[in-house]
Amino acid sequence: MKAHLFTCTLVLWLMAASARSFDQDSQLIPGSLPGRELNGYSIDYLKSRRARRALPLADEPDESPVSEGGDAADLPTCLLCVCLTGSVYCEEVSPEIDTVPTLPKETAYLYARFNKISKISNKDFADTVTLRRIDLTGNLISEIDDGAFSKLSLLEELTLAENRLVKLPMLPAKLTLFNANNNLLKTKGVKANVFKKMAKLVTLYLADNELEAVPHIPDSVRTLHLQNNNITDVNINTFCRSNDTYYLRPSLNEVRMDGNPVILSKYPDSFTCMKILPIGRYR
Repeated sequence: MKAHLFTCTLVLWLMAASARSFDQDSQLIPGSLPGRELNGYSIDYLKSRRARRALPLADEPDESPVSEGGDAADLPTCLLCVCLTGSVYCEEVSPEIDTVPTLPKETAYLYARFNKISKISNKDFADTVTLRRIDLTGNLISEIDDGAFSKLSLLEELTLAENRLVKLPMLPAKLTLFNANNNLLKTKGVKANVFKKMAKLVTLYLADNELEAVPHIPDSVRTLHLQNNNITDVNINTFCRSNDTYYLRPSLNEVRMDGNPVILSKYPDSFTCMKILPIGRYR
């Protein structure tokens, strides 16, 4: 009898222990309980974690298409060149550019030196009216449409040095500096009034060209470089005014005419309105 009671008690204890073990294990198995809470986490939360684990790793390439719009149109130029706030630097880029690059809106300063740009058309700067400085030194520019700069009312400095220009286009009226050194300019390629209305022009560089005469120089000019051209003579109207003996040009403080065939001492009356004599050949 005692043995039978011991056996029954042992069986009941083993059954109770198995039930407790089952309860503890089931708390770790999602879906094993009718309720929604498992150790403080909902089934939805666990499903969301599994969903996140199924996503690609962060370092895996994302091949999803890029949405259109935004600044995507500006990326080609700003990947090839260096774009800072308001400035674009396309200097000696590789591969070399042969046209003016499409500029981001609000560009104020463009430096595209030492490339292979050969022409400037009317459309190149039509949409960038905020430009204040353009430097295209050291390209292959031989042609500029006459209206290429017509919309650039804010442009103050334009540098076209070391190109292949044989004539000048119409220039913005507000320029303070114009540099066309080292080109192929002849007097017939420089319109008589091209500088006439430029009342703010301070610095004018036309050295190392093929000019035969001095173009009209605005009263505002302080520095004038005409060295190494083919200028053969000057007259009283070149810098002064034959009909106004009281006319003076006090702002013109540097005129370089060295390297020209003209003998300046033959024209003493041509410099009476100036406070300095031109640098050049006097005998």
